[in-house]
Amino acid sequence: MSVTAPFPIGLTGEACVTVVSELTAAHLGSGAVAVFATPEMVRLMEHAAVNGLEPHLAPGQQSVGTSVDVRHLAATPVGATVTARAELVSVEGRRLLFKVSAHDGIDLIGEGLHERAVIDLAKFEARVAAKRVPPNIPG
Repeated sequence: MSVTAPFPIGLTGEACVTVVSELTAAHLGSGAVAVFATPEMVRLMEHAAVNGLEPHLAPGQQSVGTSVDVRHLAATPVGATVTARAELVSVEGRRLLFKVSAHDGIDLIGEGLHERAVIDLAKFEARVAAKRVPPNIPG
């Protein structure tokens, strides 16, 4: 598949969330402390990248996450607002590399790299459908 949409280096996207108890490590089981969970930080970073890409995708294209390499640097309490930012730093064919970060209004709470791949949605969905196991029909 050729990538037809322009993906300019430096394009950015953002996503924000207010930390509620359902987004804490204690609630998700990724830890025992009631602070913003690492999996939620990663999700927010991915969402920022998706938000930046969305206006640049051609009809029938989507993107999927293929790699995440981030560090969670500081704890964020319930009630704080976290803003994630993604900046496109490299394009290699269908692969798009983003520098990602998250800030809670006081501290940089996370940073790293996130890679996404541009896909043809119809072809992707067909491959996924082909992997579905048919129901076990009693004979």
